[in-house]
Amino acid sequence: MSDLDRVRELFQGDRFASVNGMVIDEIGDHYAKCSVTINDDHRNAMGGVMGGVHFTLADFAFAVAANWQHMGTVALSTDIAFIGAVKGDRLTAEAKLIKDGRSVSCYHVEVRDNLGNIAADVKVVGFHKA
Repeated sequence: MSDLDRVRELFQGDRFASVNGMVIDEIGDHYAKCSVTINDDHRNAMGGVMGGVHFTLADFAFAVAANWQHMGTVALSTDIAFIGAVKGDRLTAEAKLIKDGRSVSCYHVEVRDNLGNIAADVKVVGFHKA
């Protein structure tokens, strides 16, 4: 079983992300790329993609990036800026480690649609509890 298959199996336990169609596309050293195909369940009353979809996808990518090599990091603080409307039918969140300290880490997550448009910019401060 490859690392990616093992990580996908492990994170099936992240039920909210899984039930909402979010999948792990890539992993690397303190890195993850996750995506979701947009359907009507992801839309708000105005027809746009709910902000919660952006946030959940970014949070999921952070969780995978921060934990697939060693479990125990949780989000301490998250800042999200909704930058643009989703024009495509798929969102991708790419989480990259910025700084890894003894008890605190910092990740940057960029959320884009499949047409390359940036939808959200997210900064996550993680706490290493284990």
